[in-house]
Amino acid sequence: MGRMALHITGEAAADELLSSDAFALLVGMLLDQQVAMETAFAGPEKIRSRLGSIEPGAIASTDPERLLEVFRQTPAVHRYPGSMAGRVQALAVAVRDDWGGEASAIWTEGDPSGGEVLKRLKALPGFGDQKARIFLALLGKQCGLDAPGWREAAGAYGEDDCFRSVADITSSESLAKVRATKQAAKAAAKGAKG
Repeated sequence: MGRMALHITGEAAADELLSSDAFALLVGMLLDQQVAMETAFAGPEKIRSRLGSIEPGAIASTDPERLLEVFRQTPAVHRYPGSMAGRVQALAVAVRDDWGGEASAIWTEGDPSGGEVLKRLKALPGFGDQKARIFLALLGKQCGLDAPGWREAAGAYGEDDCFRSVADITSSESLAKVRATKQAAKAAAKGAKG
C-alpha cells in the first residue's frame, strides 16, 4: 500500500508517526471526537513518547492506571482522559487479539473489498458508522488503499474535493476548508432545529 506523508497535526513527529504506523493512525481516528482534529491525531505521538511504545500489544498489556496517567499528563492526550484511555486500550486488545497485532491487516488481510474493510472497521471498539467511513476514506485518499468499492463504502467522505473530514487534509489550506465545511454543517443543523 503506497502511503503518502500525512500532514494532519502540524507537528513533524506526530505526522511522521501517523505516516509510518498504521495503529497510530487508527488511534488518532479513535481520539477524533470532541477535540480539534490536530489534538486527536497528535495523541498517538504523546502516547508513544510517554509510554515508550504505540504497539498494540504494549498498550493492551499496560496497567490501566498507568495508561490513565499517560493520558492525563500535561498536555493531556484528550479532554476525556479516562474514557479515551479505556477506548484506546480496548482498541489495542482487539488489534492484538483479532489481527495479530498488525492494524493494517484490518484493511489488507485477504484482499478485502471496500465494503468488507468498512465492516471490519465498524467491528472495532469505538468505531461507529461515520468514524469507520471517514477512516476508510482516509485510507483510500491518502494511504494508497485500492480495495474495490472503497469510495462507495465511504459514502460522501469518499468523494474527491469534498473537504468533509480528516481524509481531505493534506495542507494547512485544506485544513481550513475542512473546518469551514464542518462549521457550515453545524450551523445548518442548528438552524434546522430552530
